[in-house]
Amino acid sequence: MPPRPKSLTKGSWRAVALSVLLHAGIVAAAVYSWFSWKHRAPEVATMAIEATVVDERTLKGASTVPAPEPPPPESVPEPTPPEPAPVEEQGPPKPDPAEIERKQEEERLAAEKLEQQKREQAKKDEDRQVQELKERAEAERLETEKQAVAKAAATRAAAEKAAADKKAAEKKRADDAVAAKKAADEKARLAQAAELRRSMEAEERANAASNSDEANRWHAAIVARITRAWIRPASAQAGVQCSVSVSQVPGGEVTQVRVNGCTGGDDALRESVEAAVYRASPLPIPPPGVPFERILELTFAPQ
Repeated sequence: MPPRPKSLTKGSWRAVALSVLLHAGIVAAAVYSWFSWKHRAPEVATMAIEATVVDERTLKGASTVPAPEPPPPESVPEPTPPEPAPVEEQGPPKPDPAEIERKQEEERLAAEKLEQQKREQAKKDEDRQVQELKERAEAERLETEKQAVAKAAATRAAAEKAAADKKAAEKKRADDAVAAKKAADEKARLAQAAELRRSMEAEERANAASNSDEANRWHAAIVARITRAWIRPASAQAGVQCSVSVSQVPGGEVTQVRVNGCTGGDDALRESVEAAVYRASPLPIPPPGVPFERILELTFAPQ
């Protein structure tokens, strides 16, 4: 809002008002005097008349004496109008100081009243502008708060939706993981059961095959070859018997030998049996119908 000009002091206004009233009074008096002089009634001009004084006795005798003949009209001189008296110009009437002071006071009061009205109107305009600014600021504040509330609500709704989506996704992943683990466990259990069943069936078949005559003859052939390859140590006693585990690959190639225990001998006996197994490699292959045994459990008992 633009700054209000500083109002004049009461003394300055009074001086200005008195000056204006004084000049206005002088002008008004001059105009009044001029109009009074312009419309003043003209003075009536008087005419001079020549006359002769006649005595009363003359008038009585004249009643019998015939009146003289009037001179002819052309011989009678026309009266000369008198010159008008010079009119002295009168100046405008002097203004009445009381009237001037009264008019000045009225003008001063009118000026003060006008200035008061201006100040009141300016104050009203200023108050109205201030009120409009307050109302505009309040409206802007309410609109800002409304937008902030709406934005906060939208943000909260978006956060809640995101949290719900995340929770649903996590639950789905957990459910999927549980289902996958359950399926994997079930698959592993089924596979383990199937493997166990196959293993048991194979073991049963192997046991059956191992206990068959063909398997017994195959084992006896392997022990015979190891016996032929054995070099009896000097410390070996009569009735030697050893438990031997032999690892082989298809084809009879020996990969590992472990002597579990021997009777009727010492370490030299065990070493001689182990060396005999390696010398007997490759071992005889199983006959048809007898399953291949990767690990052979043999009883070495040379006669």
